[in-house]
Amino acid sequence: MADAATPFPLAWPQGRERRLSSLRRDGKFKTGGRGNGLQSLTVAEALQRLQRELDMVRARFAVISTNLEPRLDGRPRSGQSEPNDPGVALYFQLADKPHCMPCDTYKRVADNIAAIAAHIEATRAIERHGVATVAEMFSGFAALPSPDQERSWREVLELHRESTVTLTIAEAAYRRLARKRHPDQGGDNTLMAELNRARDDARRELGDG
Repeated sequence: MADAATPFPLAWPQGRERRLSSLRRDGKFKTGGRGNGLQSLTVAEALQRLQRELDMVRARFAVISTNLEPRLDGRPRSGQSEPNDPGVALYFQLADKPHCMPCDTYKRVADNIAAIAAHIEATRAIERHGVATVAEMFSGFAALPSPDQERSWREVLELHRESTVTLTIAEAAYRRLARKRHPDQGGDNTLMAELNRARDDARRELGDG
């Protein structure tokens, strides 16, 4: 999925709601020390924090998507005016699986980049307890397929080999798979979202919605 993401303009992941601009906060991420006082992070400084965390978890093929014009290496260039939409979406691969971590909590691009870095750092700290790996904890950030890569509802419901499928059969398949995929049962948010989409598509095609 990282290879399908664009550094510019912002490629916000589908299925992830946006924060209203009125609810965005001032950033809490600072740099500097006692001599110069604490100052707001620049984009370049935020990128350094993020790259350090990406290196620590051995992430691959990272793409940082924003509404800032990118440098030649594809990373957002520091020193630009803040865009109207300061959102950031980090696309990367971890353990050969695509992930996307978006953030539009703050009013500045640099702070949203730093927030993603801080999240990865906090996740690494949790991993030390040995309950789950970083890859397992990032499962909720698995990147959804782009529209041209979406599987048909028959494939998702594992009914693509059935010659005749009724709405009753589709609903039964949905319930069976939901018991496995629901996050409360140890499943995955992304797979559950795909399953819900498949159920809705089946209802539309088979006459209930």
